[in-house]
Amino acid sequence: MTLARSIFEIIGPVMVGPSSSHTAGAVRLAALARAIFGRQPDVATVKLHGSFAATGDGHGTKLALTAGLLGLTCDDARIPDAFELAKSAGLRVLFEEITLDGAHPNTAVFVLEDIGTGAVMTMEGYSPGGGAVRICELDGYEVDIDGELPLLVVAHVDRQGVIHAVSEVLTDAGVNIAAMKVSREHRGAKALMLISCDVMPAPGTVARIAQLPHIRAARAVPALSN
Repeated sequence: MTLARSIFEIIGPVMVGPSSSHTAGAVRLAALARAIFGRQPDVATVKLHGSFAATGDGHGTKLALTAGLLGLTCDDARIPDAFELAKSAGLRVLFEEITLDGAHPNTAVFVLEDIGTGAVMTMEGYSPGGGAVRICELDGYEVDIDGELPLLVVAHVDRQGVIHAVSEVLTDAGVNIAAMKVSREHRGAKALMLISCDVMPAPGTVARIAQLPHIRAARAVPALSN
């Protein structure tokens, strides 16, 4: 069977090159990590696997990842200056090389830290080409995030009725759910709900969800810009 491919997948995004996967994809991957974290981290440890580790220097992957963590887009002319911009912004980025069994060659693992609050987030994702990205793990939970739609990230406790309550708030707000994935540590323990929405939930809607019983935290993440 032949799968249809979009023009974006074939020729890639408007970008600062040289590579749609190692440069543009790396910017977007790191930008998505920053967006899910909810702010610029103070310290980011980025672990590079496969081709990202082997050929990333020649393709500017480390610069691109740093740029994404600063919130730059893949067509930003400041990408070559990302290291200097990070230093000025107080962002410390550390790079390591790792080997992951069965991972895509263009994979990066992010560990983002906020020194002031002690918040830490881990995320694993990859760049399959054409500037596209995919997140496959978030804080130890198996996920599938591509950043193409606004995302609602809800940390909660696994209790009956929580999913219904969150869905009801979104329905009342006129927010249509495109996809949902719920993962949990085990029955009755911590869980993570990821909801792809057709529109970005308003701050008031997110606040209502955050106040529901058994909700630990809720954050809306905008769709990635191309």
